[in-house]
Amino acid sequence: MQNKRSESDLCVASNREQSFPSSGNDGGIRRIGSYHLRAFGEVDTELVPSLAMAAGRALLCRPQSEVVSGEVKTSGKEETFVLTTPLYYVNAPPHMGSAYTTIAADAIARFQRLLGKRVVFITGTDEHGEKIAAAAEASGSSPSEHCDTISQSYKILWKELDISYDKFIRTTDQKHEAIVKEFYSRVLNNGDIYRADYEGLYCVNCEEYKDEKELLENNCCPMHLKPCVPRKEDNYFFALSKYQKALEDYISSNPDFLKPSFRLNEVQGWITNGLKDFSISRSSVEWGIPVPNDKTQTIYVWFDALLGYISALSEDSEQSNLQQAVNSGWPASLHLIGKDILRFHAVYWPAMLLSAGLSIPNMVFGHGFLTKDGMKMGKSLGNTLEPMDLVQKFGADAVRYFFLREVEFGNDGDYSEERFVNIVNAHLANTIGNLLNRTLGLLKKNCQSTLPYDSIFAVEGNSFKDSVSQLVEKAKYHYENLSLSSACESILEIGNVGNLYMDKNAPWSRFKQGGASSEMAAKDLVIILEAMRIIAAALSPVTPSLCFRIYSQLGFSKEQFEAVTWDDTRWGELRAGRVMAEAKPVFAKMENNQDGDKKGSSKEGKNKKILRQGLVEA
Repeated sequence: MQNKRSESDLCVASNREQSFPSSGNDGGIRRIGSYHLRAFGEVDTELVPSLAMAAGRALLCRPQSEVVSGEVKTSGKEETFVLTTPLYYVNAPPHMGSAYTTIAADAIARFQRLLGKRVVFITGTDEHGEKIAAAAEASGSSPSEHCDTISQSYKILWKELDISYDKFIRTTDQKHEAIVKEFYSRVLNNGDIYRADYEGLYCVNCEEYKDEKELLENNCCPMHLKPCVPRKEDNYFFALSKYQKALEDYISSNPDFLKPSFRLNEVQGWITNGLKDFSISRSSVEWGIPVPNDKTQTIYVWFDALLGYISALSEDSEQSNLQQAVNSGWPASLHLIGKDILRFHAVYWPAMLLSAGLSIPNMVFGHGFLTKDGMKMGKSLGNTLEPMDLVQKFGADAVRYFFLREVEFGNDGDYSEERFVNIVNAHLANTIGNLLNRTLGLLKKNCQSTLPYDSIFAVEGNSFKDSVSQLVEKAKYHYENLSLSSACESILEIGNVGNLYMDKNAPWSRFKQGGASSEMAAKDLVIILEAMRIIAAALSPVTPSLCFRIYSQLGFSKEQFEAVTWDDTRWGELRAGRVMAEAKPVFAKMENNQDGDKKGSSKEGKNKKILRQGLVEA
């Protein structure tokens, strides 16, 4: 039960809180910031500026050189694309769900870079709250030491997985705390924070109060399956209910704000059922950012952590300032999250931003959960999938490819080692790797590893080029629409078409015939190698290391590979006289041996020790 206090009580949090008295003839309407509010914070929907102006916003096309909510945006021709993973909670080391989100985000970031955009890929760690303090105590360390250890374990894993993040924000960073306090003051001065007593059922794992109607038997949290505990405390609250109509209008006018589309109905249902103000401070938690002017309270972990998406944009060298951070790339183009934290990103966060006068992100994409062998994963079940174990056993390319190719992005997905090995071997080792290897072998044997023709000349009068171009366009379309599995499928189909072409034309036989047949065979090899180059360029967001090895065998340097753009997926890059490297497998076949030796075992001990320190039951 929530009991609002008198107006004098509500002002203790800040001496900058302002009152806005009614003029007496305005029907009880007050003007706060850019909104007209009726008494008790109800939005006057006739006077709130329309939020529909952002309708039709496209995720990958909207330039961030606009002026939104009075903010100065980055100018110039270069389009900025800001995407974020969640800031991962450091109560325990990274799990496969965190790795999956980050792998997907990295593929999207790499694709956007291929398009020539200025990409700001943000990830990081959420390091405050009751669970963190408990995890630190369980591991025998201080909260600060615990956070340092677990945060570092994320950085180690991201390096192993070829994650190309641009910003890594920690909520214990000094610049983050400064921006959180400034944001809090903005919301407070807009009249959207008040103090009240609250009594209810609290989930320690979620770190939030729960409505009884959403709980399972014995008041168990449906997410963690653990009983919620009765708790009563004196907190500060955010007036979420004030923004119900504004959020309804915004989401209705911007259906692309929430993806996949079926997430839209879920969020609309939450809003339609009525939004309740939520507590944004804790009096019982010491490990957190103090509420401005009230050190007896710390800011609620979600109110704190969501702002990491903005604080990450500020430079370490400059004094932290909310507006400077916003000017560096806000609003985000894409928040990539797991569906379990959709409510925080699709309801709480937009309302908080509206209160502070800031723009709402272009899109929130909530992906599904992962299972193992058809079962939910959990430490109590003994079937967890450790991402570091997986990448050290099979390599980053295999892990990245399997989860992006086999899991339809947005839906739940399943991992089994047998399917993992079969899919990766069939696609990367056989379809792609073997095609490259045998083509280079024939080129060495018959052409001294040197291309005898330009690829443009070799393909004249041949429909193969058109087939490849169509598949490249399909892949681009799927990347742009975050259909990562379909993008992989389209690119792999180039390899399938190439293998069929080789089998049909049999250049090894044509070389034996000599004369014109040998010339045709040589052209066939150039055609296939150009297709392999295009595969490497197009698949590089998914398997960057594999694609570099392909480019290297085609005679390109690392610098040339790193300079590749999506324009390089067009036909015609390979020229006569280019010398190919020695043919060798670019992807070694794997064995389905769950008890076998792990790849990279020499460094496994050190990394696993760091990853597992501080591990507690989630």
